[in-house]
Amino acid sequence: QVQLVESGGGLVQAGDSLSLSCVASGRTGSIKMMGWFRQAPGKEREFVATGSWRGGKTYYSDSVKGRFTISKDNAKSTVYLQMNSLKPEDTAVYYCAAVPTDDYRETYYDTPSAYRYWGQGTQVTVSS
Repeated sequence: QVQLVESGGGLVQAGDSLSLSCVASGRTGSIKMMGWFRQAPGKEREFVATGSWRGGKTYYSDSVKGRFTISKDNAKSTVYLQMNSLKPEDTAVYYCAAVPTDDYRETYYDTPSAYRYWGQGTQVTVSS
């Protein structure tokens, strides 16, 4: 089992920056990919960014590419999401998610159901 705990959400204005953190514990050695999804009220959960836990591969959704950056600190078992140039449409609950190596299929890197472990979520609100 892997436990994920997010932090760093808050209320900001459009154009501001915000950084989210996700600390993993438990069987972190089993993780293949760790990333971020978000869910706005009345909408489905959508992919934001993900990256390989040991390597350097990263993926971003088109809506955040160039504005958000995913990074990690393996020594701290932590993944970060740096969000710049925030827009009101970025408002959502942001979830950290991880998928173990045994489950991972690269084709589904952006599919919520492909991720086994989830954090509790952190609210990000961007005012206009």
